[in-house]
Amino acid sequence: MLATRSELLEKIRLGEDSFLEMKEVKFAGGKVRGPTQDGVANELAAFANSAGGVLLLGVEDTSRTVIGIELDKLDAVETVLREACEQSIKPPLAPIIERLTLPDAGGIEQPVIRVEVKRSLFVHQSPGGYLQRVGSSRRPIPPDQLARLFQQRSQSRLIRFDEMPVPGATLEPLCEDLWRRFVVSEGAAPREVALRKLAMAAQDDDGAWRPTVAGLLLGSERPQEFLPSAYIQAVAYQGTTVVPQGESAYQIDASDMTGPLDRQIHAACAFVRKNMQVAAFKQQHGGRVDMPQFSMRAVFEAITNAVAHRDYSIHGAKVRLRLFADRLEIYSPGMLPNTMDTESLVERQSARNEALASLLARCPMEDSSFAPYRNFIMDRRGEGVPIILRETLELGGKPAHYRMIDQSELLLVIPAANPEAQP
Repeated sequence: MLATRSELLEKIRLGEDSFLEMKEVKFAGGKVRGPTQDGVANELAAFANSAGGVLLLGVEDTSRTVIGIELDKLDAVETVLREACEQSIKPPLAPIIERLTLPDAGGIEQPVIRVEVKRSLFVHQSPGGYLQRVGSSRRPIPPDQLARLFQQRSQSRLIRFDEMPVPGATLEPLCEDLWRRFVVSEGAAPREVALRKLAMAAQDDDGAWRPTVAGLLLGSERPQEFLPSAYIQAVAYQGTTVVPQGESAYQIDASDMTGPLDRQIHAACAFVRKNMQVAAFKQQHGGRVDMPQFSMRAVFEAITNAVAHRDYSIHGAKVRLRLFADRLEIYSPGMLPNTMDTESLVERQSARNEALASLLARCPMEDSSFAPYRNFIMDRRGEGVPIILRETLELGGKPAHYRMIDQSELLLVIPAANPEAQP
């Protein structure tokens, strides 16, 4: 959007509109006096809540004249931009910030800063509230329109979040080796058609083909470039509590699982297998039997459910896995869908991410240790939760249990088996 020099010069000549905001930068000593951090946040959030746009700093909007920014003050301006995006906008924005030069009235090249904001998957709040871009100005979003916008850009809308095209992403990140594994029948259909049938790509409001959230999560080697919170954070602790930082070696191991979701699932299972304790018992008639702290089948089902059913519309929230000496905790972002509660999980099914669940049900199982009971990553018969509960109880005699945290995160606690309690 307004990416070339000629496009920018032509837009400056025509003046501000729904896609361009121009600001002169003023200083008091070495500090930026205007625009303020809150003012910048309001402009950028309004673009994100609308169709996207460009904020051009170093251009006076009334006279449409390039003023420029002194070279030694560009860093200070960029700091204001960065802090506005990170501190004054909820959820934060990650715009494209570019330094370039444009000619002033005398033809002399002057440094300016171009900030490009894409139409967002989320609804953003800034110090001015929930704003949108209307022509050359920003306006508060009326309550009825705001309700519709939240519906369109959240889990509750008619088009599920995992089927939404990701703004700013092209089909290039989708790796053919990854998305082809979901194609049931080979044919001569164009790539876009095949991806659309899989709900891995869709056309946006402008008719451009873009990967969906589900498409990036299972069809890209690096989905985190566009969905930075779509990963598993795993930590193994030495004891039974999270010791405050600064005390002795309380973390045994820590790792972030990134990449396609199926790899994240396998990597998280490998993390648990690596860090859990395994006790060995001699059998009465010779030989020995190993007793792990956790049933890996239960762990696999739990991690799969966590990534398949989490709410990907919650910015900054990731799946968290915490391994303690006496339990495994798995945190999955989001409320339970529809009218479900923790008591009904074992009896009912409800998929928040229907496209994602469908793809995981076609995703081949690559971990040979799970192959005897599962050909594909996910089971669509609703047996995951019963398996978790049954396997955990049979192994250690203690039940696994779910609970909601602040109505925004689902926690599963799997007790560790106690070797000392075994005969």
